[in-house]
Amino acid sequence: MSKRLADFLLTPAEMAAADSAAAESGINSYRLMEKAGAAVAAAALRLYPGARRFVVFCGPGNNGGDGYIVARLLQESGGQVDIFHLGNPEKLKGDAARARAAFVLKGQDIGRYEPQRGDVVIDGLFGAGLARDVPSEVADLIHKVGKAGTPVIAIDLPSGLDGRTGAVLGGAFRAAHTVTFMTRKPGHLLMPGRELCGTLEVFDIGIPARIIRAQTDGRVDENTPAAWRAVIPTEQVETHKYKRGHLVVFSGDASKTGAARMSAMAGLRAGAGLVTIAAPSEALSANSAHLTAIMLHAIDDAATLKGWLEDARLQTFVLGPGFGIGKKARKFVSLLRDRHLVLDADGISSFKDDPQALFDLFRGEPRLVLTPHDGEFARLFPDIAAEKRAGKVDKALAAAGRSNAVIIYKGADTVIASPDGRALINTNAPVWLATAGSGDVLAGIIGGLLAQGLPAFEAAAAGVWLHGEAGHRAGKGLTAEDLAAHVLPY
Repeated sequence: MSKRLADFLLTPAEMAAADSAAAESGINSYRLMEKAGAAVAAAALRLYPGARRFVVFCGPGNNGGDGYIVARLLQESGGQVDIFHLGNPEKLKGDAARARAAFVLKGQDIGRYEPQRGDVVIDGLFGAGLARDVPSEVADLIHKVGKAGTPVIAIDLPSGLDGRTGAVLGGAFRAAHTVTFMTRKPGHLLMPGRELCGTLEVFDIGIPARIIRAQTDGRVDENTPAAWRAVIPTEQVETHKYKRGHLVVFSGDASKTGAARMSAMAGLRAGAGLVTIAAPSEALSANSAHLTAIMLHAIDDAATLKGWLEDARLQTFVLGPGFGIGKKARKFVSLLRDRHLVLDADGISSFKDDPQALFDLFRGEPRLVLTPHDGEFARLFPDIAAEKRAGKVDKALAAAGRSNAVIIYKGADTVIASPDGRALINTNAPVWLATAGSGDVLAGIIGGLLAQGLPAFEAAAAGVWLHGEAGHRAGKGLTAEDLAAHVLPY
């Protein structure tokens, strides 16, 4: 099944290139602008039929041109409309100037806008192309609208948001509804952009699919099953537990065993054929009291682990949940350099003083998956984390390239990045996943998928998505134990 255009992600630059290519192919660009304006006007009338006044903010570019068309159509539909413009509208050019000329109502400077009861704002100031902080008069306007609680419909993207990164540039409208055209931008999915867009509507204004597809290589996309479904092992009648892989999860000491058990259970439920918890001898009793289907193996030190690893069937490991930070973790990781490893939590923090020592262990085909949240990311990649203008996708890709690892940069907009330049933005996680132990479950799911033979990037992406689905099944108020119990293989 071919991918729908609405499911593509194009950066603002790529979308601008698509607009230019459409015009060069002979498509009437003003007709495209009219269709865009009509879609926004229709949304305004559908969502706010009782509006007393539609207030249209028009900027100095084509987003403002869309705004003038919206204003004209709303007035023709019987609505009361007032226009407020940024800068001198006489300086508009091309299609935007034509759109303004077709609307006879005289506008006012945005500084003169005062909210009234029953207003609905149509935001046509900047759209997705903004790459600098909003000017002070726009920041003041955003504050005024927000303080009044006036509903906002954004054209393309709420003004003040970076369409490439989803970052706020000095201030941004909080839209109730956003209408964008042909495809989404990364800023629609990345936080805080996703939250500030409100409900998102993607409207097809008629640019041919071949033009849209020609502008993107698809290396940055949304994380959906389409990105990894093809590598999920098919169920076979003759399969057995060894064919489905053996996952090993390392446990901490006797007082810190719960995190490893949640990881192990999640790996088992994600489809691994066998799961073993490797624990210090003094932690065996604490673990065995809570385990049935998961095996136990005593590993007290690096020498014991080295001997166990002579069994070549042991290929996939999770290290970090409840393990403890320090020399022991670093030594264990060095012994696992030739295996598949999900390094999480304490495992990541153990390398904060010398991240390069970790990266140097895992060269060649990517087999290391790192799962940092913001703080852990900054410990491993302090210079990348400090880049002010870089977006989350940029940072995750830079980290993946440096470490030769698959990076799961966690958060409400988790990004999965591969050293080969691919990145996926995850959107299916419910807010109630932010609970203690949730990351331990995620590490186990990914380990279970790696054990079944999935490549590291696809295992990470599928794991993040399955983690989100488990959160929806478990529901609000979930605990990590609930979450692990709701993990299902794809």
